[in-house]
Amino acid sequence: MSALATDDETATSATAALQPLVRCIGVARTFGTGRGAVVAIHDVDCEVQRGEEIALMGPSGSGKSTLLHLIAGLDVPTSGDVSWPAIGTRDRLRPGPVGIVFQGPSLLAPLDVVENVMLPLLLEGIDRHAAAIRAHEALALLDLDGLAAKLPEELSGGQAQRVAMARMLASRPRLILADEPTGQLDHVTGERVIDALIATADAIQAGLVVNTHDPAVAERFALRWTMRDGRLDCNGDNTAKHNEHDNKFDDNDHRLDDNDHRHDDNDHRHDDNDHDDDDDDDGATTCSV
Repeated sequence: MSALATDDETATSATAALQPLVRCIGVARTFGTGRGAVVAIHDVDCEVQRGEEIALMGPSGSGKSTLLHLIAGLDVPTSGDVSWPAIGTRDRLRPGPVGIVFQGPSLLAPLDVVENVMLPLLLEGIDRHAAAIRAHEALALLDLDGLAAKLPEELSGGQAQRVAMARMLASRPRLILADEPTGQLDHVTGERVIDALIATADAIQAGLVVNTHDPAVAERFALRWTMRDGRLDCNGDNTAKHNEHDNKFDDNDHRLDDNDHRHDDNDHRHDDNDHDDDDDDDGATTCSV
């Protein structure tokens, strides 16, 4: 913010920082009508705050992807309301503020790798030179800089998935949504992708929601939500997790500068999860932390 910013502008910025990135209130999604109607999401209340890192767990068909699409603004609920208080209206979500990594292929065949990564930046109005620099930085983060000149047809499925993630990261979104990002990857590559997602979210203080059915992936996250038959459960008491979220922002500068401190923070975060798992959920369906 400019040193000449007005008090109103400063207050507006501060207020936006405290608001949730996305809020769902009484959200339901039904596909079809009549006897053939399928209710994919039942009466979900949840919020994602800046800096929160959440694993959204559940088996196939539980409603995880449907909820992620609603949070992303790609779909509209049948009932209830989805809003983005810290971002704005639905038409302001992309390109930029909300970044998405899909399960399937999403690269444009005529463009090479670096051009695919640059495309959202160019659509944001960023000049070509700056877009190229950010694209190469994102590719390097995922060890893909050697593939910059390749076409999508020359990539393996895993490489294409990682390029799609680099394209999302290059936009430096405020809310990152990943739909089974490791589903088509081997274990080592999958760990690298999750490492990059968490490190990027930490560095830019973005909210992060990763849809997964893999317990090993979910263990990497301080917050874990579970979808069961279209209903959302929050595991454990989120009070301790909320305190940890506040502490993460207090320590953020030190964590970015000192890798050892960040690992110490992660150890404490896993300890918090162990205590949380001992608490009863009481059937709560509101995920607001």
